[in-house]
Amino acid sequence: MLLQHKEGISLRYFDLHCDTMTECFLHDKHLKENDLHVNLQKAQAMETYAQCYAVWIPDSLRGDAAFQRFCEIADRFQEEAAANREPLSVCRQPGDLAQAAAKKKHAAVLTVENGAALGGKLENIQAFRDRGVKMCTLTWNGENELGRGVGAESNAGLSNFGRQAVKGLEEAGIVIDLSHASPALFYDVAEISQKPLAASHSNAKSVCSHPRNLTDEQFCIIRDSGGLVGLNFYKAFLHDEPEIASMEDVLRHAEHFLALGGENTLAMGGDWDGAALPKDMADGLGAVPRLYELFLKHNYPESLVKKIFYENGACFFQKQNLL
Repeated sequence: MLLQHKEGISLRYFDLHCDTMTECFLHDKHLKENDLHVNLQKAQAMETYAQCYAVWIPDSLRGDAAFQRFCEIADRFQEEAAANREPLSVCRQPGDLAQAAAKKKHAAVLTVENGAALGGKLENIQAFRDRGVKMCTLTWNGENELGRGVGAESNAGLSNFGRQAVKGLEEAGIVIDLSHASPALFYDVAEISQKPLAASHSNAKSVCSHPRNLTDEQFCIIRDSGGLVGLNFYKAFLHDEPEIASMEDVLRHAEHFLALGGENTLAMGGDWDGAALPKDMADGLGAVPRLYELFLKHNYPESLVKKIFYENGACFFQKQNLL
């Protein structure tokens, strides 16, 4: 049975980031049924649900070892998709997202978290493309072959290799994701990028001062590129006192970004299975209908809520002929 909100319209949800597939690989769990934030049983509660599944590469892996880890998790993604063809559809090319929605299937999109997955080789961008990768963060928190993440101790931004990688990724139809970027790397990318940018799972620094969050200027740069920013549900990114973070804080960040003209930019990037969530969101995907209701209870027009929860994410990829 589909979960309905108070006006009886089935919920649609597009999420830009989860670590669920990496967790399935690392701990031998399966997407159909597990104890994670995301599984196919929870997915069935929504009429239309699209999820970007990230291949996460830890900062401890570099070179061929990092690329090999990417291949292993991407293989696991395909295995899970093959085992669940009835409820799930992998989206790789234009039209796939609309087709999955029409068939009421869970749309699954492969992404990468940490450009170290390239193994320091530009030719591996083709391997990303061949496997259907649609978005890639250039770093995780540390420094890699492409440049400096937000937690690395240096003043560097993009490396020369990183500049070549940005060009190659964009030419391959892979969105540059600036979540985890250091300020210097962020601005280096903004200067040379030719395509709309994304920050798949980052909040507002004006609301919560964590270094992983975006300044107003950074948000506006992404907005002006025609890009996308996904709200992150990690409690340390929601509130400066993480233990009192709640679903209400998601609303605070949304309100701030909307005040910056983010109506067509704001989306969801829950960081499912990669972050500690507020207590009232601990059931993962089960919290999405309640969050939707929270926006409506705060007198958000339903047309705007639909954009934030689904339409902005879907339109972003469809306009670029990626999904």
